[in-house]
Parts: sequence; C-alpha cells; structure tokens
Amino acid sequence: MSATSNGIFKVPPAFNEPIGGYAPGSPERASLKARVAELVGQRVDIPCVIGGKEVRTGTTTEVTMPHARSHVLADVHHAGALEVRQAIEAATAAAHDWSRTPWEDRAAIFLRVAELLAGSWRDTLNGATIVGQSKTVHQAEIDAACESIDFLRFNVEYMTRIYAEQPASGNGVWNRIDYRPLEGFVFAVSPFNFTAIGLNLSSAPALMGNTVVWKPAGAASLGAYYTEQLFRAAGLPDGVINVVHGHGPPIGEAAVSSPDLAGIHFTGSTTTFRHLWREVGNRIDTYRTYPRLVGETGGKDFIVAHPSADVAALAAAAVRGAFEYQGQKCSAASRMYIPSNLWPELRERLVAETETITMGDPSDFTNFMGAVIDERALAKHRAAIELARSSGDAEIVVGGGIDDSDGLFVEPTIVETTDPDFELLREEIFGPILTAYVYPENGYEETLKLVDRTSPYGLTGAIFATEQAALSVGADVLSNAAGNIYLNDKPSGAVVGQQPFGGSRASGTNDKAGSMWNLVRWVSPRTIKLTFVPPADYRYPFLEPDG
Repeated sequence: MSATSNGIFKVPPAFNEPIGGYAPGSPERASLKARVAELVGQRVDIPCVIGGKEVRTGTTTEVTMPHARSHVLADVHHAGALEVRQAIEAATAAAHDWSRTPWEDRAAIFLRVAELLAGSWRDTLNGATIVGQSKTVHQAEIDAACESIDFLRFNVEYMTRIYAEQPASGNGVWNRIDYRPLEGFVFAVSPFNFTAIGLNLSSAPALMGNTVVWKPAGAASLGAYYTEQLFRAAGLPDGVINVVHGHGPPIGEAAVSSPDLAGIHFTGSTTTFRHLWREVGNRIDTYRTYPRLVGETGGKDFIVAHPSADVAALAAAAVRGAFEYQGQKCSAASRMYIPSNLWPELRERLVAETETITMGDPSDFTNFMGAVIDERALAKHRAAIELARSSGDAEIVVGGGIDDSDGLFVEPTIVETTDPDFELLREEIFGPILTAYVYPENGYEETLKLVDRTSPYGLTGAIFATEQAALSVGADVLSNAAGNIYLNDKPSGAVVGQQPFGGSRASGTNDKAGSMWNLVRWVSPRTIKLTFVPPADYRYPFLEPDG
C-alpha cells in the first residue's frame, strides 16, 4: 500500500486512441508485419498465472491458427478444480492490500497499461490477435489496441465520477459514501472474439479495488497470455488478476462453488450465462454476499430499412456489419428487413460488393476476411447454409462456399427468405451469414413489430431512412429490441466513451461496458455519517411541559 495522499486529484482526460491506418509503406505496417512473423515462428508455452506465479499443469491443448489449422502457435496448460481454488486463495490473499491501495495508485497502474499498449506493446497484442483469432489488421487494431486502451483510460475517468457522487450534509454533520470493493473475488469469463473484452472484464473490477480470477476463452489464449504479461509489466501486484485456462465447466463449477464468490463478469453465450446464473441461484444460501451477475451474451442483430433509405449506405452497412471479422461479433448484422421498392437494386449491389471481398490469411493485409474460429463454428455455419440451400422458403443470393482444407473459411453469404419466421432470422449463427426478408413497401410499421417479436435477443440493431419521422417511429417501436440502436449506420462498432455497449432480453444484463454503469456494479457503497458534536442528552425539546 502507498502512503496516505494529500490532495484531490484530477486524472488525465480520457480520449479515444487514434486508429492506425497501416497503409502500404507506413512504418506501423512494416513493424506489425515483422512482429506477426515473429509470433508465427514461435511456439509459446502458456501457463496459468496464480498469485503472480506461472503454473504448468502438464495437461495441455494446442492453439492453432484458424486460417492454417496445421500451424501450432502455443500449448496451453489447463487448470482443474485445484488450480481454481489456488487462484481464489491468491485473490483472497491479495484483497486486503489491493482494496486499501489508494485509488490514484490503482488508476496509475492501469493508465500505465494503456500507455504501454499504445506504444511498445501494440504490435504484440495486435499480432497475437491476428494470428490467434484470425482478425484482419484493421479488426485487430480497433480491438486489441484501440478499444483496450479506451477501456483503460475511460474507466479511470468513470471511476472518479462514481467516487465524486456524494450525499448532502446537514448542519453539524458530514455525510460521505465510501465505494468499497465487493467482499470476495470476481470471476471474469471472456470470449474468443475480442482481446479487449478479456482485458476489460478482468481489469474493470480490479480498478475498483477487487481481485479477480480470469478464465479466457481457449481460442483467445495467446492474446490473453500477452495481456497478462502487459498487466505485470505495468506493475500490477501479484494475485490481483489470476489467470486460469482450460475447459469452462470444471473451472466454472469450482468458481461458483466458492462461498467467496462476489461477482461474475461475463461475455459469451446465452446458454452458458444462464447456466452460471442457475448455479449461483442454487447455491445462494452458501455465499458470504449476494454475487453480482453482469453478462453480455448473444445477439440476433438487425438492419431494417424504410422505403426512403439510401441504397448505397444500406449496402455498405450490410457488408461491413455482417462480414467484418467473419460475422463473429455479438453485434454483427445477421438479419435484415428490406422494403420491396429497394430490394432489386439493393440485391444487385450486395451481390456485386460481396463478390469483391477478399478472404484468406489475415497476415496478408489485402484480405478483408479471415477464417472462422474453430471446427464447431464451421459446422454450425455449414448447417445454416445447407438449411438455406434445401429450404423451399429460401435461396442463397451470394456466397455459400466453404473451404476447410486447412483454414476454416466460410464465404460471405447472403440468404433471401420469404418466410418471416425462417430459422435463420431467429437463431444466432455468429458467422458471415446475413438473411434478408423482403416486406411490402407499405408495411414498414408492421415490419417493425415483426422485427421486435422474431428473436429473443435485444443487443444491437440499425434503422435506415432519409425521413426523420421514420427513424423516430422505428426507434420507438424497437425500444426494447436493442440496447444499442444505430440510425443510418451499421449495428456494430461501438466506441468506448461514445456508445456504451450492452443489451437485454436474452442478450444480457445491459450493464453497459465502457461506461460508469458497468463500474458501479463492482463496488458496494457504504454511507458514513460523522457528527461533529453529538448530543449529550437523549431528551428532545418537545418533551418539556407547557408553561
């Protein structure tokens, strides 16, 4: 712990990290290409990290490149129940000093993480994301570098805003609120698709004084490995963030079985989050305190066009929204509703644009798409394409090809259906498959109601119109259909500090990553009242007799 500080400090103003262009001939392009080549040439041994110590269990799985499955990048050591218990013990041991560390010292560590990532660590996290998660240079840059840095900078600013929220004080008293960390550890569970999510799920509770047990997705192990190294390089004390790799069920079971579980910070599938919630509910009598459950889960994100929509803008949004990072974003456009007057022109434009998309190894910076993450994802996408191909209510407009000879490549695919309840309009696919339904030109408001009731999710959506009234009506009817609604823009690409992210319904608890509303979940306020001169007699004036 640091010595007591004397001062009311202002943190450096948060700002969004500029996105690198990586144009041909640029220094950043050459530097990143060199680092990617280094990472491809290495085979990393990835341990769990418990109490600052590297733990190798000997039970390992290989991490391969999705776009070249024959190439092994790393071997990851799996944690079992024993290692999870050790991580909980390490988090518990670190909690006393970390929870009492002055907030400005905690802030300084994570602001240092941001500055290191903006500088010497940028190529490493971007490169690990490119080779390990098959992201193009632009998708890696906006994720592993920029969004991670933005989370770190803005979270510090949000923390100070929370701390500054204080009660009024009457005469003779001083009222304060002490924003304590939670009593126990936070279990952070992060997905494969965003390096920044793993960084934020673990660091946001830690910034607020909590200690964390972090379980990254197996397919994101390489990015998580370097993220943990970055935390250590910035001076994060041992035991504050402990990393356990491995299969989800045994790790989750060991974590939720602990009476010291104080919270779950989760991004992943709806099914998994509901399972964790159910397990916490079954054990509710065993915990020291009620665990905080914060989850961002699935999505079936939509684009709906009014008859006045601009076709060129609609086409660009559909292609980017559906096919960037192979559609493997919880916010990716997966279904669209187009009026009959626009569909012929839009269909022609979508086919032409989609056929120009380049797909392959993302270390070739001319590719717009890489591979899908693993064989299970590929099988799901193959089944969806076969359903469209065999259904009498649907046809494949463009794409539909699959190449899994080494990499796991699924062509960007657009399906048209005449059935408003078609499975591909309802079920999450999480791949580069966009399904279109064409509605009668005069049926905009009825179609909005259709969009609202078709899917159980409520994450993101986009409405396109040149008529302001149509945008307003759409936003009103779809009030609960999306936690992030985009007007005349694609439904993906939320920026920290600009569009706090999250949805409800089957899409999560809508605690808005990238805002103070998420950080406030990781504190337990305590009201403190100081009376300067307390009464010395219990009697009130009204007790005196009349006259």
